[in-house]
Amino acid sequence: MSVVTLVGNPRSGSRTHEAAVRAAGTLAGRIGHDGPGEVVDLSALAPLLLAPGASAGVEVALEQVAEAQVLVVASPVYKGGYTGLLKAFLDRLPGGALAGTVALPLLVMGDARHSLAVEVHLRPLLVELGAAVPTPGLALLESQLADLDAHLGPWADRVAPQTAALLAERSVAR
Repeated sequence: MSVVTLVGNPRSGSRTHEAAVRAAGTLAGRIGHDGPGEVVDLSALAPLLLAPGASAGVEVALEQVAEAQVLVVASPVYKGGYTGLLKAFLDRLPGGALAGTVALPLLVMGDARHSLAVEVHLRPLLVELGAAVPTPGLALLESQLADLDAHLGPWADRVAPQTAALLAERSVAR
């Protein structure tokens, strides 16, 4: 099984990156997969995403994401939604590219008023690309990052059964 974490924060080494990798690892453990898997960090690809012409690095990242069985998609909240960097990357995927993928949205935010953004903004984008998206997405306040395990465990306990069921359903369909 392939578990891929896609981080849409434009800053490398971000708290979003750390939260996403740990969320992927926690979920992976609940569904019987060792480790968080591969990480696609868009901060390293940012200059290539908006450059004219194709880039081998971007193409490899798109392939990793499209081939993931489980995809954790993370972004900080910017202006009430996910980052433009994440949108620019996902816009390069063709429609239906995430069919067969179980995608889990994760947003890190400074204010609880943005907590619905994970369900209202990021989930529909992933569904539009064909992914199955278990409920709930993970909305993390910056203040919760200090005790991340206390928030990741209950979330993973809720979405792991749905994720496992979707993976089993998709493996039977193949």
